[in-house]
Amino acid sequence: MVQLVGSLRKELADSLSTCKVLVVGAGGIGCELLKNLVLTGFKNIEVIDLDTIDVSNLNRQFLFQKKHVGKSKAQVAKESALHFCPSANITAYHDSIMNPEYNVEFFRKFMLVMNALDNRAARNHVNRMCLAADIPLIESGTAGYLGQVTVIKKGMTECYECQPKPAQKTFPGCTIRNTPSEPIHCIVWAKYLFNQLFGEEDADQEVSPDTADPEASWNPEETAARATASEKDGDVKRVSTKEWARSTGYDPIKLFNKLFKDDIMYLLTMDKLWKKRKAPIPLDWQQQEKSACPQEETQASGLKDQQVLGVWGYCQLFQNSVQTLRLQLQEKGEGAELVWDKDDLPAMDFVTAAANLRMHIFSMNMKSRFDVKSMAGNIIPAIATTNAVIAGLIVLEGLKILSGELESCRTIFLNKCPNLRKKLLVPCILDPPCANCYVCASKPEVTVKLNVQKTTVLSLQDKILKERFGMVAPDVQIEDGKGTILISSEEGETEANNNKFLADFGIRNGSRLQADDFLQDYTLLVNVLHIEELERDVEFEVVGEAPDKAPPPQSNQEEVNSITNGNKDSAQPSTSSKAPSEDDDIMIVDSDEEEGASSSSTAATSGTKRKHPDSETGETSTKRPRMDQSSGAAAADNDSDDIITLD
Repeated sequence: MVQLVGSLRKELADSLSTCKVLVVGAGGIGCELLKNLVLTGFKNIEVIDLDTIDVSNLNRQFLFQKKHVGKSKAQVAKESALHFCPSANITAYHDSIMNPEYNVEFFRKFMLVMNALDNRAARNHVNRMCLAADIPLIESGTAGYLGQVTVIKKGMTECYECQPKPAQKTFPGCTIRNTPSEPIHCIVWAKYLFNQLFGEEDADQEVSPDTADPEASWNPEETAARATASEKDGDVKRVSTKEWARSTGYDPIKLFNKLFKDDIMYLLTMDKLWKKRKAPIPLDWQQQEKSACPQEETQASGLKDQQVLGVWGYCQLFQNSVQTLRLQLQEKGEGAELVWDKDDLPAMDFVTAAANLRMHIFSMNMKSRFDVKSMAGNIIPAIATTNAVIAGLIVLEGLKILSGELESCRTIFLNKCPNLRKKLLVPCILDPPCANCYVCASKPEVTVKLNVQKTTVLSLQDKILKERFGMVAPDVQIEDGKGTILISSEEGETEANNNKFLADFGIRNGSRLQADDFLQDYTLLVNVLHIEELERDVEFEVVGEAPDKAPPPQSNQEEVNSITNGNKDSAQPSTSSKAPSEDDDIMIVDSDEEEGASSSSTAATSGTKRKHPDSETGETSTKRPRMDQSSGAAAADNDSDDIITLD
């Protein structure tokens, strides 16, 4: 007769009390998961999270209270979870899982790792660490009412990076700077503007009119005189935005007239841009002040954040936010920089005001602070119940693994509406590893198209190896028979190479580079395919079986136009202080699991599948039609340059 301890077999209950598990993330899913683990009988738990508690977390992250705001999520989650089971042994780390301290040996001490993360970079990293340590990983994610859970085991299942992820949506610089046509373009511009004025300047985030716009074939020498600058301010020179702002003492009225009058009049001189578009209408501070009503009413009633102000209301909000941000800079001292955070009131006020003023100039309907925050912060509203369901499924999959029943593990999708068989939860058989995966294949290899005479070593390191392929601290050597070291992770060893071009080191079409990340215990062979010209604003392309080979995302007009539950902006490089995010796939499958057949073989017969927009990028999933997918949506509330779910 089977002995039970509660609802579990005695052997399994004993295993829970002795095994050590790692929870990565203590947010919406993480809080529910910690509670579930201690109540199920897990006794040895380690939890890591870099975040601190914000007021906006309190509506769903139930282990936190108002008194905890500003404290470490991991530490407070530990203390709260111990109230459920004081005998549990919980270790909390207020740190990033990508810290080199958490190496392969650190991961090997766990029997199971459970992700409750909010961005692709961290997910990629944990995926690689678990592969290197050969430890089972349970990946999860939620996006509003949608969620999914999947199990990853080296050599048995697809890894997190086996399947293509939708490419992050980007906007051409000339659209942002010259011809915005959607509110999101203006919001991206306003976030760029914040950085140019108060934060770390980035040449890729310029906000002044783009005279190199290929659509504007005009002669600036002949037409520049038509752009009238403010008489009081003198001629507006094309200098650094921050440098100009400092020279004015961050005078909000002078900034206003430069950004919303002088720059717009400069744009109007690019005649060709406005032949088929409605031309922008410049704003002048003095005129707005004269025409403003004493008590300008809002265009909508209700909560303050959901009201849409009039033009003068946003002028005043712009003035007040600039003055507040100027004081913050002064308090930090000479050379200080501010970091944009959607939860920082002055920063959010600035972006709301600047974006709405630009929307008005380009004849768009203005947005409430709530809408701007949702788009600027890349937020898909979180549902506490979804987190609870997904956390429960994580524990159930964990029990299967600890029972030695890995073959019975499934990818499980939580749908918003019942499928044809009236089920919200749809289990799918796990797929085997992808033979051409550039992470878990026996010899990971990719081919990258680039111009070796224009691509610098620093771009190779930061944009290709770190950003594109998720490495943390790459070392690169050229396979030239000499073992030439191109990039070293040791500080100072190869910094002199950073601004040199790849061609300077003899790299040409057909060259091979070996990139090693010793922290991730990961080696990637990069084949260089030299190409003279790529598309505009494209520095490189990945070919082969890497993610870029995925078919282009499909979209429908209804999806494109709707921004009520998230938004379509995954373009702007996030300037929040938290880690970026990323893009994971949620695919809705109107089918129940069919035993005895792989998901790919049953795809055509077992039911109807429909693609769901990616929870982080807002793009439709680019995976091939199949029943089970690599793990799901993002979770949490921050920074990255793509759409990120709150949990």
